[in-house]
Amino acid sequence: MKFLKRVFDFYLNSSIHVALSAFALTWLTLIQYNLSYDKNVLYFVFFASITGYNFVKYFGVAKFHHRSLASWLKVIQVFSLLAFLIMCYYLFQLKLLTLLYIGSLGIVTFLYAIPFIPKKYLFDEQQNLREIGGLKVYVIALVWMFTTVILPLVENEVTINTDVILTSVQRFCFVIVLMLPFEIRDLNYDNLKLATIPQRIGLKRTKILGVLLLMLFFMLEYLRDEFSSASIVSTLLIVFIALLFLVFSNKNQSKYYSAFFVESLPILWLIVLQLFS
Repeated sequence: MKFLKRVFDFYLNSSIHVALSAFALTWLTLIQYNLSYDKNVLYFVFFASITGYNFVKYFGVAKFHHRSLASWLKVIQVFSLLAFLIMCYYLFQLKLLTLLYIGSLGIVTFLYAIPFIPKKYLFDEQQNLREIGGLKVYVIALVWMFTTVILPLVENEVTINTDVILTSVQRFCFVIVLMLPFEIRDLNYDNLKLATIPQRIGLKRTKILGVLLLMLFFMLEYLRDEFSSASIVSTLLIVFIALLFLVFSNKNQSKYYSAFFVESLPILWLIVLQLFS
């Protein structure tokens, strides 16, 4: 059992799970726009997610404790390097316009982890985007929106029209809702100057905000020019499940509540849509 737990923890800590979620949302976009399975963009998103998340999570640790890194972190470093190399392979299979969009996302990811902002705008020595009060959740949601909606559509030469904008807004709302249980979990640990949503408006209002975002997320489905009964049913089901996870989230949630179960919702959404299609 200990071995299986270590494998599972590595699966989570190495960002494989979150990468599968990004992969699932990207595939969802392809399905919603009747596009074929695009392995180049899908595999790029998967390996880029591993590379980007591990860079953001472990950059500071590796920087200051390089000689005394724990063995598990060294394994994650090697794994991240392999993911980066595979990402580079798929990167060069993509179209030039897609590469330009990826370049902008890469810059945001870099600035999210690397100190560059004058200290007077921050509350500690970490001079990066995630330390600016109240900005973190919106930066992450925008990156996920562009990665899982805009990139696959640009790569497949889909015109950015009203439907695409609506899908982007939907995805932005969905990702914010998925992040709320994480922010609720971290209420016990986050510095107050981070100004996360629960810190600013409280636990109850955070959940109300999440409910309103889920309602908007579902209603936008009807505004699209093209939608199917399968998309409506799958969207309604995932809204209901996301609502349950949001309502029952609390500061003392289990280790895997958000990191595994909440993070699994995009994967579940893809499975449900495939079943109803």
